[in-house]
Amino acid sequence: MPPAADRTAFHSKPARLAKAARFGKALADGASRIGAFAKPCTLRIGVALCCLGVGAASADVVRARYSVSLVGLHIGEVAAAGSLGAANYRVDLNARLTGIAAMLANVKMALASTGALRKGVALPATFATTSSSSHETRTVRMALNAGTVKSVEIVPPWEDREGRVPVTDAHKRNILDPTSAFIMAVPEDQPLVGPAACNRTIPIYDGYIRFDVTLSYVGTKDVAVKGYSGPVSVCAARYAPVSGHKWDSRSARFMAQNRDIEAWLAPVPHAHVVVPFHVALATLVGRAEIDAIEFSVEPSDVTATSTH
Repeated sequence: MPPAADRTAFHSKPARLAKAARFGKALADGASRIGAFAKPCTLRIGVALCCLGVGAASADVVRARYSVSLVGLHIGEVAAAGSLGAANYRVDLNARLTGIAAMLANVKMALASTGALRKGVALPATFATTSSSSHETRTVRMALNAGTVKSVEIVPPWEDREGRVPVTDAHKRNILDPTSAFIMAVPEDQPLVGPAACNRTIPIYDGYIRFDVTLSYVGTKDVAVKGYSGPVSVCAARYAPVSGHKWDSRSARFMAQNRDIEAWLAPVPHAHVVVPFHVALATLVGRAEIDAIEFSVEPSDVTATSTH
């Protein structure tokens, strides 16, 4: 245990700012590679993927705004918008650092996904993300057929491939891209708040790295923010790297052993799915949290389509 003076210094605002600075630099260095969960659980301009088409069926329109903090300091914001129709979906996420973190590392990300919904299950068709920092801008486009990757385009090409666990064709089947993972189906005969909301393993591939996120039910909690007041499901989360990461990756080892990851999931009634409301996790530089500060679900006469 360090002396009391050292402990005080460690928890002081300058020390926390230094941590945020290191985190911001890490984001800047990794922005060209990150696809998402914040990976959580999560961050991601100018990528035109698809359009919204008008259909006979209505859609649930989910809009959320999240605050991102590290060691208690506000460092960024994420805006999410999703259209969940009877047969198709589209999800857009936009993230950016703010305040001092933005001064240290001007990181922005935009992500978009489209696909089909079958019995509430997301089957991705397209995924794109553009990440920009003070150093470079990189775009990833991925085409899928019902969750099986058909092609990946990375511009400019990614060259940091040595020393990585190979991503096989098998690893690219029956996966979700990071943005489609925002939509989690609940069996129709199960309530939206409770064990069925959490208990699942989510296979994610972002064009670089393949990993699993396993959720398990812990309990429920009542929340209240602008646009939503009610219960959410509380889930414990575990991260398991599958491929694409470096064999000797310190961060992959840390996350695989990390038992301090939690996600709260809010219900979307008409589509019978749940989506993230809050994510908290330990990182190598301190505790990170993503909190919904606005959250709303509204019916719409616009149906999501996956047409380019």
